[in-house]
Amino acid sequence: MANSKVLTVETVKSAKPNPSKRVERPDAALPGLYLIIQPSGVKSWALRYRFAGVPKKLTIGPVLTERSEPAGNDLLFGVPMTLTEARSASRRALQAIAEGKDPSHAKKLSKALQAVAAQPDKDTVRILGESFIERYAKPRNRSWAEVERQFKVEIYPLWGERRVKDITKRDVLDLLDGIIDRGSPVTANRVFASVRKFFSWLIDRDVMTASPCVGVKMPTAEKSRDRILSDSELRLFWRGTEVLEYPFGPIFRLLLVTGQRREEVGGIVSKELTLGADPIWTLPGERAKNGNQHSVPLSKLAVEIIAGLPKIGKRGFLFTTTGETPVSGYSRAKERVEARMVEILRAEAEERGEDPEAVKAIPHWTLHDLRRTVASRLAGLNINLPVIEKVLNHVSGTFAGIIGVYQRHEFRDEKRAAMNAWAEHLAALVNDRPAGNVVSLKATSK
Repeated sequence: MANSKVLTVETVKSAKPNPSKRVERPDAALPGLYLIIQPSGVKSWALRYRFAGVPKKLTIGPVLTERSEPAGNDLLFGVPMTLTEARSASRRALQAIAEGKDPSHAKKLSKALQAVAAQPDKDTVRILGESFIERYAKPRNRSWAEVERQFKVEIYPLWGERRVKDITKRDVLDLLDGIIDRGSPVTANRVFASVRKFFSWLIDRDVMTASPCVGVKMPTAEKSRDRILSDSELRLFWRGTEVLEYPFGPIFRLLLVTGQRREEVGGIVSKELTLGADPIWTLPGERAKNGNQHSVPLSKLAVEIIAGLPKIGKRGFLFTTTGETPVSGYSRAKERVEARMVEILRAEAEERGEDPEAVKAIPHWTLHDLRRTVASRLAGLNINLPVIEKVLNHVSGTFAGIIGVYQRHEFRDEKRAAMNAWAEHLAALVNDRPAGNVVSLKATSK
Protein backbone atom coordinates (compact mmCIF):
# COMPACT_ATOMS: atom_id res chain seq x y z
CA MET A 1 0.00 0.00 0.00
CA ALA A 2 3.00 2.28 0.37
CA ASN A 3 3.08 2.91 -3.39
CA SER A 4 -0.68 3.13 -3.83
CA LYS A 5 -2.30 6.23 -5.23
CA VAL A 6 -5.79 7.57 -5.03
CA LEU A 7 -7.78 6.19 -7.96
CA THR A 8 -9.67 8.68 -10.09
CA VAL A 9 -12.29 8.24 -12.77
CA GLU A 10 -9.67 9.05 -15.42
CA THR A 11 -7.05 6.60 -14.10
CA VAL A 12 -9.68 3.85 -13.96
CA LYS A 13 -10.77 4.59 -17.51
CA SER A 14 -7.24 4.77 -18.90
CA ALA A 15 -5.78 1.82 -16.99
CA LYS A 16 -4.20 -0.62 -19.48
CA PRO A 17 -4.05 -4.42 -19.12
CA ASN A 18 -0.89 -6.51 -19.00
CA PRO A 19 -1.32 -9.27 -21.61
CA SER A 20 0.73 -11.70 -19.51
CA LYS A 21 -0.83 -11.29 -16.06
CA ARG A 22 -3.62 -9.83 -13.98
CA VAL A 23 -2.99 -6.37 -12.54
CA GLU A 24 -4.26 -5.12 -9.17
CA ARG A 25 -4.16 -1.38 -8.46
CA PRO A 26 -4.96 -0.38 -4.83
CA ASP A 27 -7.01 2.68 -4.01
CA ALA A 28 -5.25 4.85 -1.45
CA ALA A 29 -8.55 6.60 -0.69
CA LEU A 30 -10.05 3.35 0.67
CA PRO A 31 -7.55 0.75 1.95
CA GLY A 32 -8.54 -2.72 0.82
CA LEU A 33 -10.26 -1.63 -2.41
CA TYR A 34 -8.52 -2.72 -5.60
CA LEU A 35 -9.05 -2.15 -9.31
CA ILE A 36 -8.53 -5.55 -10.96
CA ILE A 37 -7.49 -5.57 -14.65
CA GLN A 38 -7.53 -8.93 -16.41
CA PRO A 39 -5.13 -9.62 -19.32
CA SER A 40 -8.18 -9.48 -21.60
CA GLY A 41 -8.82 -5.90 -20.48
CA VAL A 42 -11.90 -6.72 -18.36
CA LYS A 43 -11.92 -4.54 -15.24
CA SER A 44 -13.57 -5.20 -11.86
CA TRP A 45 -13.56 -4.04 -8.25
CA ALA A 46 -12.42 -6.22 -5.34
CA LEU A 47 -12.07 -5.74 -1.59
CA ARG A 48 -9.30 -7.50 0.33
CA TYR A 49 -9.90 -7.92 4.07
CA ARG A 50 -9.26 -10.22 7.03
CA PHE A 51 -11.94 -12.03 8.97
CA ALA A 52 -11.15 -14.10 12.03
CA GLY A 53 -7.48 -13.77 11.12
CA VAL A 54 -7.98 -15.23 7.65
CA PRO A 55 -7.24 -13.11 4.54
CA LYS A 56 -10.21 -12.97 2.19
CA LYS A 57 -11.27 -11.28 -1.01
CA LEU A 58 -14.72 -10.01 -1.93
CA THR A 59 -15.51 -9.28 -5.56
CA ILE A 60 -17.44 -6.01 -5.61
CA GLY A 61 -18.45 -6.10 -9.29
CA PRO A 62 -17.47 -5.10 -12.83
CA VAL A 63 -16.21 -1.57 -13.49
CA LEU A 64 -18.66 0.99 -14.82
CA THR A 65 -16.79 4.11 -15.96
CA GLU A 66 -19.81 6.38 -15.75
CA ARG A 67 -23.54 6.18 -15.09
CA SER A 68 -26.05 8.25 -17.01
CA GLU A 69 -28.50 8.34 -14.08
CA PRO A 70 -27.75 8.44 -10.35
CA ALA A 71 -27.91 5.08 -8.60
CA GLY A 72 -28.91 4.38 -5.01
CA ASN A 73 -26.47 3.50 -2.26
CA ASP A 74 -27.74 -0.06 -1.93
CA LEU A 75 -26.37 -1.58 -5.15
CA LEU A 76 -25.94 -5.35 -4.91
CA PHE A 77 -22.44 -6.74 -5.01
CA GLY A 78 -21.71 -8.13 -8.47
CA VAL A 79 -23.39 -5.45 -10.56
CA PRO A 80 -21.35 -2.92 -12.57
CA MET A 81 -20.28 0.03 -10.41
CA THR A 82 -18.50 3.33 -10.82
CA LEU A 83 -15.50 4.22 -8.65
CA THR A 84 -17.72 6.14 -6.23
CA GLU A 85 -20.21 3.29 -6.02
CA ALA A 86 -17.44 0.72 -5.49
CA ARG A 87 -16.09 2.73 -2.58
CA SER A 88 -19.57 2.97 -1.07
CA ALA A 89 -20.13 -0.79 -1.43
CA SER A 90 -16.69 -1.48 0.09
CA ARG A 91 -17.51 0.70 3.09
CA ARG A 92 -20.72 -1.28 3.65
CA ALA A 93 -18.72 -4.51 3.56
CA LEU A 94 -16.11 -3.13 5.97
CA GLN A 95 -18.87 -1.99 8.32
CA ALA A 96 -20.30 -5.52 8.29
CA ILE A 97 -16.85 -6.93 9.10
CA ALA A 98 -16.50 -4.47 11.97
CA GLU A 99 -19.80 -5.77 13.33
CA GLY A 100 -18.47 -9.32 13.24
CA LYS A 101 -20.30 -10.33 10.07
CA ASP A 102 -18.38 -12.04 7.27
CA PRO A 103 -19.69 -10.79 3.92
CA SER A 104 -18.80 -14.11 2.27
CA HIS A 105 -22.43 -14.58 1.24
CA ALA A 106 -22.09 -11.35 -0.76
CA LYS A 107 -18.96 -12.78 -2.32
CA LYS A 108 -20.87 -15.82 -3.54
CA LEU A 109 -23.60 -13.59 -4.89
CA SER A 110 -21.10 -11.31 -6.58
CA LYS A 111 -19.41 -14.26 -8.29
CA ALA A 112 -22.71 -15.48 -9.67
CA LEU A 113 -23.71 -12.04 -10.88
CA GLN A 114 -20.26 -11.36 -12.30
CA ALA A 115 -20.40 -14.60 -14.29
CA VAL A 116 -23.69 -13.44 -15.77
CA ALA A 117 -22.32 -9.95 -16.46
CA ALA A 118 -19.28 -11.41 -18.22
CA GLN A 119 -21.57 -13.08 -20.74
CA PRO A 120 -23.43 -10.84 -23.17
CA ASP A 121 -27.19 -10.93 -22.82
CA LYS A 122 -28.28 -13.35 -25.53
CA ASP A 123 -31.58 -11.52 -25.95
CA THR A 124 -30.18 -8.15 -27.02
CA VAL A 125 -31.13 -6.68 -30.38
CA ARG A 126 -27.51 -6.89 -31.55
CA ILE A 127 -26.99 -10.58 -30.77
CA LEU A 128 -30.39 -11.69 -32.04
CA GLY A 129 -30.04 -9.37 -35.04
CA GLU A 130 -26.78 -11.08 -36.02
CA SER A 131 -28.50 -14.45 -35.63
CA PHE A 132 -31.40 -13.20 -37.78
CA ILE A 133 -28.98 -12.23 -40.55
CA GLU A 134 -27.19 -15.60 -40.47
CA ARG A 135 -30.17 -17.89 -39.98
CA TYR A 136 -32.91 -16.10 -41.89
CA ALA A 137 -31.74 -13.30 -44.17
CA LYS A 138 -28.73 -14.97 -45.80
CA PRO A 139 -30.46 -18.26 -46.73
CA ARG A 140 -33.66 -16.61 -48.00
CA ASN A 141 -32.87 -13.06 -49.07
CA ARG A 142 -30.39 -12.42 -51.84
CA SER A 143 -30.30 -8.81 -50.69
CA TRP A 144 -29.21 -9.87 -47.20
CA ALA A 145 -26.20 -7.54 -47.34
CA GLU A 146 -28.57 -4.55 -47.47
CA VAL A 147 -30.54 -5.94 -44.51
CA GLU A 148 -27.27 -6.35 -42.60
CA ARG A 149 -26.32 -2.77 -43.47
CA GLN A 150 -29.67 -1.52 -42.14
CA PHE A 151 -29.06 -3.25 -38.81
CA LYS A 152 -25.52 -1.90 -38.50
CA VAL A 153 -26.26 1.67 -39.60
CA GLU A 154 -29.85 2.29 -38.53
CA ILE A 155 -30.86 -0.20 -35.81
CA TYR A 156 -27.85 -1.17 -33.69
CA PRO A 157 -26.83 2.43 -32.84
CA LEU A 158 -30.23 2.95 -31.16
CA TRP A 159 -31.23 -0.51 -29.95
CA GLY A 160 -28.12 -2.68 -30.13
CA GLU A 161 -27.60 -3.31 -26.40
CA ARG A 162 -31.28 -3.32 -25.45
CA ARG A 163 -33.27 -6.49 -24.88
CA VAL A 164 -35.69 -7.23 -27.67
CA LYS A 165 -38.56 -7.56 -25.20
CA ASP A 166 -37.95 -3.98 -24.09
CA ILE A 167 -38.49 -2.52 -27.58
CA THR A 168 -41.89 -0.84 -27.78
CA LYS A 169 -44.12 0.48 -30.52
CA ARG A 170 -42.96 3.97 -29.56
CA ASP A 171 -39.34 2.90 -30.12
CA VAL A 172 -40.22 1.67 -33.61
CA LEU A 173 -41.97 4.94 -34.43
CA ASP A 174 -39.04 6.98 -33.10
CA LEU A 175 -36.61 4.96 -35.23
CA LEU A 176 -38.64 5.52 -38.39
CA ASP A 177 -39.33 9.19 -37.64
CA GLY A 178 -35.60 9.82 -37.24
CA ILE A 179 -34.87 8.33 -40.66
CA ILE A 180 -37.67 10.32 -42.29
CA ASP A 181 -36.61 13.56 -40.60
CA ARG A 182 -33.15 13.33 -42.14
CA GLY A 183 -34.77 13.13 -45.58
CA SER A 184 -34.75 9.35 -46.29
CA PRO A 185 -38.41 8.26 -46.40
CA VAL A 186 -37.81 5.29 -48.69
CA THR A 187 -35.02 4.04 -46.42
CA ALA A 188 -37.51 4.27 -43.54
CA ASN A 189 -39.82 1.93 -45.45
CA ARG A 190 -37.04 -0.57 -46.08
CA VAL A 191 -35.87 -0.49 -42.46
CA PHE A 192 -39.43 -0.95 -41.23
CA ALA A 193 -39.86 -4.00 -43.47
CA SER A 194 -36.67 -5.53 -42.03
CA VAL A 195 -37.60 -4.71 -38.43
CA ARG A 196 -41.07 -6.15 -38.87
CA LYS A 197 -39.68 -9.37 -40.32
CA PHE A 198 -37.07 -9.52 -37.51
CA PHE A 199 -39.68 -9.41 -34.75
CA SER A 200 -41.91 -11.90 -36.57
CA TRP A 201 -38.93 -14.25 -36.74
CA LEU A 202 -38.37 -13.80 -32.99
CA ILE A 203 -42.00 -14.74 -32.35
CA ASP A 204 -41.60 -17.86 -34.50
CA ARG A 205 -38.57 -18.81 -32.39
CA ASP A 206 -40.52 -18.27 -29.14
CA VAL A 207 -38.25 -15.41 -28.04
CA MET A 208 -41.19 -13.00 -27.96
CA THR A 209 -44.95 -13.35 -27.84
CA ALA A 210 -45.88 -10.05 -29.49
CA SER A 211 -44.27 -7.68 -31.99
CA PRO A 212 -43.84 -3.96 -31.29
CA CYS A 213 -44.55 -3.41 -35.00
CA VAL A 214 -48.22 -4.35 -34.61
CA GLY A 215 -50.32 -1.32 -35.54
CA VAL A 216 -47.39 0.52 -37.15
CA LYS A 217 -48.06 1.47 -40.76
CA MET A 218 -45.56 1.77 -43.57
CA PRO A 219 -44.09 5.24 -42.86
CA THR A 220 -44.14 6.54 -46.42
CA ALA A 221 -46.41 5.92 -49.39
CA GLU A 222 -44.24 4.95 -52.35
CA LYS A 223 -44.97 5.35 -56.00
CA SER A 224 -43.68 2.90 -58.54
CA ARG A 225 -40.68 4.47 -60.19
CA ASP A 226 -40.98 5.19 -63.88
CA ARG A 227 -37.76 7.16 -64.34
CA ILE A 228 -36.11 6.50 -67.68
CA LEU A 229 -32.95 8.29 -68.74
CA SER A 230 -33.23 10.19 -72.00
CA ASP A 231 -30.74 9.71 -74.83
CA SER A 232 -28.94 12.92 -73.85
CA GLU A 233 -28.76 11.73 -70.23
CA LEU A 234 -27.37 8.37 -71.34
CA ARG A 235 -24.69 10.15 -73.31
CA LEU A 236 -23.88 12.28 -70.26
CA PHE A 237 -23.85 9.20 -68.02
CA TRP A 238 -21.39 7.38 -70.27
CA ARG A 239 -19.09 10.39 -70.42
CA GLY A 240 -19.51 10.90 -66.67
CA THR A 241 -18.27 7.39 -65.93
CA GLU A 242 -14.98 8.30 -67.57
CA VAL A 243 -13.97 10.14 -64.38
CA LEU A 244 -14.21 6.88 -62.46
CA GLU A 245 -11.33 4.48 -62.51
CA TYR A 246 -11.72 0.76 -61.84
CA PRO A 247 -13.93 -0.68 -60.48
CA PHE A 248 -16.83 1.78 -60.70
CA GLY A 249 -16.31 3.23 -64.17
CA PRO A 250 -16.39 -0.19 -65.88
CA ILE A 251 -19.13 -1.61 -63.66
CA PHE A 252 -21.45 1.35 -64.32
CA ARG A 253 -20.92 1.01 -68.06
CA LEU A 254 -21.53 -2.75 -67.92
CA LEU A 255 -24.77 -2.16 -66.01
CA LEU A 256 -26.00 -0.01 -68.88
CA VAL A 257 -24.75 -2.36 -71.60
CA THR A 258 -26.28 -5.53 -70.10
CA GLY A 259 -29.34 -4.17 -68.31
CA GLN A 260 -28.78 -6.53 -65.38
CA ARG A 261 -29.13 -5.93 -61.64
CA ARG A 262 -26.42 -4.09 -59.73
CA GLU A 263 -25.57 -6.84 -57.22
CA GLU A 264 -25.55 -9.49 -59.94
CA VAL A 265 -23.15 -7.54 -62.14
CA GLY A 266 -21.01 -6.49 -59.18
CA GLY A 267 -20.58 -10.10 -58.09
CA ILE A 268 -19.52 -11.58 -61.43
CA VAL A 269 -16.68 -14.10 -61.18
CA SER A 270 -14.61 -15.23 -64.12
CA LYS A 271 -15.96 -18.80 -64.07
CA GLU A 272 -19.41 -17.44 -64.97
CA LEU A 273 -18.09 -16.14 -68.29
CA THR A 274 -17.60 -17.96 -71.57
CA LEU A 275 -15.72 -15.65 -73.91
CA GLY A 276 -15.58 -17.37 -77.27
CA ALA A 277 -17.33 -17.06 -80.59
CA ASP A 278 -20.64 -16.61 -78.77
CA PRO A 279 -19.63 -14.89 -75.51
CA ILE A 280 -22.11 -15.37 -72.69
CA TRP A 281 -22.41 -14.74 -68.98
CA THR A 282 -24.20 -17.49 -67.05
CA LEU A 283 -25.58 -16.19 -63.76
CA PRO A 284 -26.09 -19.10 -61.33
CA GLY A 285 -29.46 -19.42 -59.63
CA GLU A 286 -28.03 -18.85 -56.17
CA ARG A 287 -26.94 -15.35 -57.26
CA ALA A 288 -30.04 -14.42 -59.23
CA LYS A 289 -32.77 -12.48 -57.45
CA ASN A 290 -35.48 -14.90 -58.55
CA GLY A 291 -33.37 -18.00 -57.96
CA ASN A 292 -33.34 -18.98 -61.64
CA GLN A 293 -30.15 -19.50 -63.61
CA HIS A 294 -29.91 -16.79 -66.21
CA SER A 295 -27.84 -16.50 -69.37
CA VAL A 296 -26.83 -13.07 -70.64
CA PRO A 297 -25.41 -12.91 -74.17
CA LEU A 298 -22.50 -10.49 -74.22
CA SER A 299 -22.29 -7.94 -77.01
CA LYS A 300 -18.97 -6.83 -78.45
CA LEU A 301 -19.21 -3.70 -76.33
CA ALA A 302 -19.69 -5.77 -73.15
CA VAL A 303 -16.74 -7.99 -74.03
CA GLU A 304 -14.52 -4.94 -74.57
CA ILE A 305 -15.39 -3.66 -71.08
CA ILE A 306 -14.67 -7.04 -69.50
CA ALA A 307 -11.43 -7.51 -71.44
CA GLY A 308 -10.07 -4.25 -70.04
CA LEU A 309 -10.53 -5.23 -66.40
CA PRO A 310 -7.53 -5.98 -64.16
CA LYS A 311 -7.23 -9.33 -62.43
CA ILE A 312 -7.21 -8.92 -58.64
CA GLY A 313 -6.95 -11.83 -56.25
CA LYS A 314 -7.49 -15.53 -56.80
CA ARG A 315 -11.25 -15.76 -56.31
CA GLY A 316 -12.03 -14.44 -59.76
CA PHE A 317 -14.17 -11.41 -58.93
CA LEU A 318 -14.32 -9.04 -61.89
CA PHE A 319 -15.11 -6.06 -59.70
CA THR A 320 -13.26 -6.03 -56.39
CA THR A 321 -10.83 -3.92 -54.42
CA THR A 322 -9.75 -6.65 -52.00
CA GLY A 323 -9.68 -9.73 -54.19
CA GLU A 324 -11.81 -11.46 -51.55
CA THR A 325 -15.21 -9.78 -51.83
CA PRO A 326 -17.25 -8.02 -54.52
CA VAL A 327 -17.13 -4.26 -54.79
CA SER A 328 -19.31 -2.10 -52.53
CA GLY A 329 -19.87 1.62 -51.96
CA TYR A 330 -21.83 2.49 -55.09
CA SER A 331 -23.48 5.64 -53.71
CA ARG A 332 -20.34 7.75 -53.51
CA ALA A 333 -19.26 6.70 -57.00
CA LYS A 334 -22.69 7.57 -58.39
CA GLU A 335 -22.41 11.03 -56.82
CA ARG A 336 -19.14 11.59 -58.66
CA VAL A 337 -20.77 10.60 -61.95
CA GLU A 338 -23.67 12.98 -61.31
CA ALA A 339 -21.24 15.82 -60.53
CA ARG A 340 -19.35 15.13 -63.74
CA MET A 341 -22.60 15.09 -65.75
CA VAL A 342 -23.42 18.58 -64.46
CA GLU A 343 -19.89 19.78 -65.27
CA ILE A 344 -20.28 18.59 -68.86
CA LEU A 345 -23.65 20.34 -69.22
CA ARG A 346 -22.18 23.58 -67.87
CA ALA A 347 -19.21 23.39 -70.22
CA GLU A 348 -21.56 22.84 -73.17
CA ALA A 349 -23.74 25.77 -72.06
CA GLU A 350 -20.68 28.00 -71.88
CA GLU A 351 -19.66 26.96 -75.39
CA ARG A 352 -23.09 28.04 -76.61
CA GLY A 353 -22.65 31.41 -74.90
CA GLU A 354 -25.19 30.62 -72.19
CA ASP A 355 -24.88 31.04 -68.43
CA PRO A 356 -23.29 27.82 -67.08
CA GLU A 357 -24.52 28.63 -63.57
CA ALA A 358 -28.08 28.22 -64.80
CA VAL A 359 -27.44 24.49 -65.16
CA LYS A 360 -28.55 22.77 -61.99
CA ALA A 361 -28.58 19.14 -60.87
CA ILE A 362 -29.65 16.27 -63.09
CA PRO A 363 -33.20 15.10 -62.21
CA HIS A 364 -32.94 12.33 -59.61
CA TRP A 365 -32.10 8.89 -60.97
CA THR A 366 -30.86 5.61 -59.55
CA LEU A 367 -28.66 2.85 -60.88
CA HIS A 368 -31.74 0.64 -61.09
CA ASP A 369 -33.23 3.20 -63.48
CA LEU A 370 -30.56 2.12 -65.98
CA ARG A 371 -32.19 -1.31 -66.08
CA ARG A 372 -35.63 0.22 -66.69
CA THR A 373 -34.10 2.41 -69.38
CA VAL A 374 -32.62 -0.60 -71.17
CA ALA A 375 -36.04 -2.31 -71.16
CA SER A 376 -37.68 0.80 -72.61
CA ARG A 377 -35.02 1.22 -75.29
CA LEU A 378 -35.26 -2.43 -76.30
CA ALA A 379 -39.00 -1.96 -76.84
CA GLY A 380 -38.16 1.09 -78.93
CA LEU A 381 -35.87 -1.11 -81.04
CA ASN A 382 -38.86 -3.37 -81.81
CA ILE A 383 -37.77 -6.14 -79.48
CA ASN A 384 -40.80 -8.19 -78.47
CA LEU A 385 -41.88 -8.20 -74.83
CA PRO A 386 -41.16 -11.91 -74.15
CA VAL A 387 -37.57 -11.39 -75.32
CA ILE A 388 -37.17 -8.29 -73.15
CA GLU A 389 -38.44 -10.18 -70.12
CA LYS A 390 -36.00 -12.99 -70.82
CA VAL A 391 -33.17 -10.48 -71.16
CA LEU A 392 -34.09 -9.01 -67.75
CA ASN A 393 -34.70 -12.45 -66.17
CA HIS A 394 -38.24 -11.52 -65.19
CA VAL A 395 -40.58 -14.28 -64.07
CA SER A 396 -43.67 -12.07 -63.90
CA GLY A 397 -45.65 -10.72 -66.82
CA THR A 398 -45.49 -12.98 -69.85
CA PHE A 399 -43.90 -15.87 -67.96
CA ALA A 400 -45.94 -15.70 -64.74
CA GLY A 401 -47.90 -18.61 -63.32
CA ILE A 402 -48.59 -21.73 -65.33
CA ILE A 403 -47.03 -20.29 -68.48
CA GLY A 404 -43.69 -20.02 -66.71
CA VAL A 405 -43.89 -23.69 -65.72
CA TYR A 406 -44.36 -24.98 -69.25
CA GLN A 407 -42.62 -22.30 -71.33
CA ARG A 408 -38.98 -23.40 -71.19
CA HIS A 409 -37.78 -21.79 -74.41
CA GLU A 410 -34.74 -19.71 -73.44
CA PHE A 411 -34.83 -17.27 -76.41
CA ARG A 412 -31.05 -17.51 -76.53
CA ASP A 413 -30.70 -16.37 -80.15
CA GLU A 414 -33.31 -13.66 -79.71
CA LYS A 415 -31.62 -12.36 -76.58
CA ARG A 416 -28.27 -12.19 -78.33
CA ALA A 417 -29.78 -10.25 -81.22
CA ALA A 418 -31.45 -7.88 -78.74
CA MET A 419 -28.22 -7.28 -76.79
CA ASN A 420 -26.30 -6.64 -80.01
CA ALA A 421 -28.97 -4.21 -81.22
CA TRP A 422 -28.90 -2.33 -77.91
CA ALA A 423 -25.09 -2.16 -77.93
CA GLU A 424 -25.13 -0.78 -81.48
CA HIS A 425 -27.72 1.84 -80.51
CA LEU A 426 -25.78 2.79 -77.37
CA ALA A 427 -22.45 3.01 -79.19
CA ALA A 428 -23.99 5.29 -81.81
CA LEU A 429 -25.51 7.43 -79.07
CA VAL A 430 -22.27 7.76 -77.12
CA ASN A 431 -20.22 8.49 -80.24
CA ASP A 432 -22.75 11.05 -81.55
CA ARG A 433 -23.34 9.21 -84.79
CA PRO A 434 -26.48 7.84 -86.45
CA ALA A 435 -27.32 4.30 -85.41
CA GLY A 436 -26.65 1.59 -87.92
CA ASN A 437 -29.31 -0.54 -89.43
CA VAL A 438 -31.05 -2.15 -86.47
CA VAL A 439 -32.79 -5.37 -87.31
CA SER A 440 -36.43 -5.52 -86.33
CA LEU A 441 -36.66 -8.59 -84.11
CA LYS A 442 -39.66 -10.74 -83.42
CA ALA A 443 -39.83 -13.51 -80.84
CA THR A 444 -40.40 -16.89 -82.34
CA SER A 445 -41.13 -20.24 -80.78
CA LYS A 446 -38.89 -23.20 -81.31
